[in-house]
Amino acid sequence: MKDRIQLKALAKINLGLDVLRRREDGYHEVKMIMQTISLHDDLEIRRIKTPEIQVKTNLYYLPTNENNLVYKAAKLLMDEFGIKEGVAIQLKKRIPVAAGMAGGSTDGAAVLWGMNQMYGLGLSRQELMERGVKLGADVPYCVQRGTALAEGIGERLSVLPSMPKCTILIAKPGISVSTKFVYENLHANDLKPEQHPDVDRMIEAMKEKNLDLLCERMGNVLETVTIPAYPVIQEIKEHMMACGAAGAMMSGSGPTVFGIFHSPVQAKAAMKDLKVNGLAKQLYLTTPYNVKR
Repeated sequence: MKDRIQLKALAKINLGLDVLRRREDGYHEVKMIMQTISLHDDLEIRRIKTPEIQVKTNLYYLPTNENNLVYKAAKLLMDEFGIKEGVAIQLKKRIPVAAGMAGGSTDGAAVLWGMNQMYGLGLSRQELMERGVKLGADVPYCVQRGTALAEGIGERLSVLPSMPKCTILIAKPGISVSTKFVYENLHANDLKPEQHPDVDRMIEAMKEKNLDLLCERMGNVLETVTIPAYPVIQEIKEHMMACGAAGAMMSGSGPTVFGIFHSPVQAKAAMKDLKVNGLAKQLYLTTPYNVKR
């Protein structure tokens, strides 16, 4: 058993996001291509003698109680395995919050992974994923990482060929978008066929390792709701394309936009352009994170 463990919780983007229908239980059936990127939060977990879960973060507005997924993840395993001592979790956020990048989910997934290592619980990746689904639909994917097709309500995952090498520019405007608002205004059952991205053709492009074709076929059905409500998202996309991006799209329910560039030089120039224009509040350059399997 270890006394302390340090972890990187990696962000994700959606290269393709389709909503097939709204089910009778209120959940939405999705078909998404998820991609892990190197942008990450830092976590440190320490064992402490007092039987409690302490959470500290660098952002004053984040909850540090059971409303935070890192707390929930630690409690889930402590309850199941009867761990009597406590843990102190230090979370340094870099991933934009409420931004469609699975920031909370990946922190929760990292704590599951870290607690498993620290206490020698012997859980496999699959067993961690099964527990992760109790915390949220994105958590199992954040445990798995890499490139994956997510179906059902996001819990059915299939491994896809790795994303080709490129530079990714992340731009979050100074707004927050409620996922609930986006899904409530989607009216998935009334969408026209041309409004749905063709995720299968995107997968073909990935199998061919053709980045340009992949970018050409990218699509996110949630843009039909978010862009009319927040036009700055479209402005950021257009700026990225004008600066030479092979493709640009909103991630998840937004408002973060990512641009895919062949050249790091072009990506840096686009980052500077967005900074000068004041369109984005948070800007990061990163790369795809591909898992060796």
